[in-house]
Amino acid sequence: MSRVEEFACQDQIVRTEWIDYSGHMNIGYYLLVFEYAARDFYAHLDLSENYRAREDCAQFAVETHINFLGEVREGDRLRLTAQLLGHDDKRNRAFYRMYHAEKGYLAATNEVMYLHVDLKARRSAPWPADARARLDAVWCTHKTLPMPEQAGRAIGFAPKKAVSAV
Repeated sequence: MSRVEEFACQDQIVRTEWIDYSGHMNIGYYLLVFEYAARDFYAHLDLSENYRAREDCAQFAVETHINFLGEVREGDRLRLTAQLLGHDDKRNRAFYRMYHAEKGYLAATNEVMYLHVDLKARRSAPWPADARARLDAVWCTHKTLPMPEQAGRAIGFAPKKAVSAV
């Protein structure tokens, strides 16, 4: 029995222009790198540029959440993966992981909710049957993967612990 894994996206190298004054990758470039991973994942699903040209529909990101877990610096090679967390008639939810390729640590994650949009009407629209079938096929395997620890998080302060009297 083969082991189910996330989709492997194309590696990226941290470029000089992505470095900020602290000597590591600037916050804005994390989203750019995750977008490169999304392009790979959705091209694999035929829901990217060719799909838009053929169907006059596209996916719009409606929410995203990045967790920064480890520093990456200029010249570091990044390994990226994608996992489908679910989908319905008009949306899908994906989760991306960014690893330091040589050292192996998880550097960042990105969770994104996408909405399927009819570009003529500029409104949400249901997936066509063939696109839904491709999402179903990936979901069939990805639903067996563990839910990522960072998925579904919200920003906030942890509740304060009660201070006990001594």
